[in-house]
Amino acid sequence: ALESGSVPPVKALGVLAMIDDGELDWKVLAIDVNDPLASQYNDIDDVPEEVKAGVREWFRWYKTPDDKPLNGFGFDEKFLDKAETVKVIQETHEAWQKLKEGKTDKGKLWTE
Repeated sequence: ALESGSVPPVKALGVLAMIDDGELDWKVLAIDVNDPLASQYNDIDDVPEEVKAGVREWFRWYKTPDDKPLNGFGFDEKFLDKAETVKVIQETHEAWQKLKEGKTDKGKLWTE
């Protein structure tokens, strides 16, 4: 278990394009670099299908106890590989930087 507030170093393996209330919500699958399996998992194809399916199903159902609908997924419900994951991380980080610098409309987001 991780201590609350901890930020362990991780290795990104893949990304899932979840659709939540009609909006894209990227979900990055990563592994702690100190995990015993980290040397075996370098890209999403190294992760067993049953693990990927379990993660996807958890994200599909996790909001239903709050009477929200099932979440859907883009890309035929497949995880994208590490190279695409790195692009998603870079793009979303750049968008966050522009938001923090006031170079993009924050809409209803709280940025303080």
